[in-house]
Amino acid sequence: MISVENLKVEFGVEPLFEGVSFVINPRDRIALVGKNGAGKTTMLRILAGLQAPTDGTITVPRDTRVCYLPQVMRLADTRTVREETMSTFGSEEQSSTHYSQITNHLENDYYQRVAEMERTLKGLGFRAEDLDRPTSEFSGGWRMRIELAKLLLQHPDILLLDEPTNHLDIDSIQWLESFLARSGKAVMLVSHDRAFINNVTNRTIEISCGTIYDYRVKYDEFVRLRHERREQQLRAYENQQREIAETREFIERFRYKPTKAVQVQSRIKWLEKIVPIKIDEEDRSQLRLKFQPAQRSGSYPVICEDVGKAYDDHVVFSGVNLTLKRGEKVAFVGRNGEGKTTLIKCIMGEIPFEGKLTIGHNVTIGYFAQNQAQLLDEELTVFDTIDRAAIGDIRLKIRDILGAFMFGGEASDKKVKVLSGGERSRLAMIKLLLESVNLLILDEPTNHLDMRSKDVLKEAIRDFGGTVIVVSHDREFLDGLVSKVYVFADGHVREHIGGIYDYLNGGQRVYESTSQRGNESTGQQVNKSTRQQEVDAGSYEARKEQQRQRRKLEKAVEDAEKRVTKLEAELKEMEGWIATPTGAANTALYESYAKLKEELTAAEAVWEEAMTKLEA
Repeated sequence: MISVENLKVEFGVEPLFEGVSFVINPRDRIALVGKNGAGKTTMLRILAGLQAPTDGTITVPRDTRVCYLPQVMRLADTRTVREETMSTFGSEEQSSTHYSQITNHLENDYYQRVAEMERTLKGLGFRAEDLDRPTSEFSGGWRMRIELAKLLLQHPDILLLDEPTNHLDIDSIQWLESFLARSGKAVMLVSHDRAFINNVTNRTIEISCGTIYDYRVKYDEFVRLRHERREQQLRAYENQQREIAETREFIERFRYKPTKAVQVQSRIKWLEKIVPIKIDEEDRSQLRLKFQPAQRSGSYPVICEDVGKAYDDHVVFSGVNLTLKRGEKVAFVGRNGEGKTTLIKCIMGEIPFEGKLTIGHNVTIGYFAQNQAQLLDEELTVFDTIDRAAIGDIRLKIRDILGAFMFGGEASDKKVKVLSGGERSRLAMIKLLLESVNLLILDEPTNHLDMRSKDVLKEAIRDFGGTVIVVSHDREFLDGLVSKVYVFADGHVREHIGGIYDYLNGGQRVYESTSQRGNESTGQQVNKSTRQQEVDAGSYEARKEQQRQRRKLEKAVEDAEKRVTKLEAELKEMEGWIATPTGAANTALYESYAKLKEELTAAEAVWEEAMTKLEA
């Protein structure tokens, strides 16, 4: 649908990328990856028609609808959520005064659109009562969800998404994954959410060293192939360097021997023409960092007893009972606005609350807030900020640490005041790594980290000997990191024993959050009778059968997609023949073309039916 040929973009002396060519086909779901600054957002903007390349051509068929969701946009706040979302359909559908003047067909169409709009907003986390609230009452993240809903409702042929999960909770991310898979339209997205891109995409395009590498595989498989590619690059680079050294040695040895003049000149010309082999950016994800050692805390760093918080008539949560044992790593999850950050502020003593909240003996807290970046000294450089926080041998690794968090080279000499919001957040995270604490509280720590930086942080937290509370919507980050999940929903906080996927996949044990309340001296547990009964998620055999049916349907969808892709390719090839003078005069060719079109229609129907069953 979109053809890119010999694309080149220059901002300075070195091109951002050049000689880039690829095609986006119907139903392609592409992950656009690369290090920060490689040009991912620039590529999306060019494809969206918002930025012109230095050279090259972008071909988009006239009837192809392309929609783009940027990371940041300026949003209007003059309407309600419902009015703003419905504006994507045009003004005719927005006004109820026209109902009596339109035909039954248009009226039915209008109500279908309203239903679709409500389903989409619900999927993205809005409640029914939110739809008639002014958009000005919502945070920037929620307003971005409205913009995303408007794009999805347009049913574009190609959807370009730049970090779409940054403002979504886990439920909304999973809904978006399902929506994109069900739509069957082309998608190109930039995301640092590994689980999201693995669940959505089937093709990976990497921008690296000023060019692209195109893989027809999911991201995890791409990572393996990329590693193999880099190993090949290293071997080729080493061979080239050895050959260059041998050539220079030959030139120096025989430069002044007349009998070797021809060979010397030949090798000099070879050196002048040689194109140096580039090696992909070094993968620093194996760099291991550790939080600084701290004094041992008491057995129970945090105990909440019937904790509640309300703002006037609005109850954020009530009756929260939870006890964290020393060394536990837990996750706070739930829809935005359900009180995760509010409870953290209660624990930090930043806001008043009802009930009793006890911080245990000898607890020192390291807190990463969503606004943590605002507390940095703007007049310091990146390097000086970390140099002042570092103590001991870790000072010898400051450059490596900064590189792991995308502050390598000249970036470490920038002043804090010129950094973007994302860069400041990353710098604040590095600073926290160097603090001596025994209770870590991290509120959305991965929002501005790339996958390599998240791997470094995850390993550091995993090796941390203290207690950890993480608020995050990043499933891959939480997987293998936490052993307990506290779910915030409908004014209550419930405890789920097990990891994040145990909770998401169902069948886990679910309790009201009163577990293991005790005191420092006895460690006495709360009577288990206060816990809720286990939620019955179905028998083991029933879940096993459901998984078998799902695998069967996934295979059916995959086979149907392959069939549709094959027929589309054959049709395109046949269209090329028909366009020739010989083909245009061939009646049998037209008959074959019509038959192939019928087969494609049938194949698409099979695919849609399989997708419907899988979604159900």
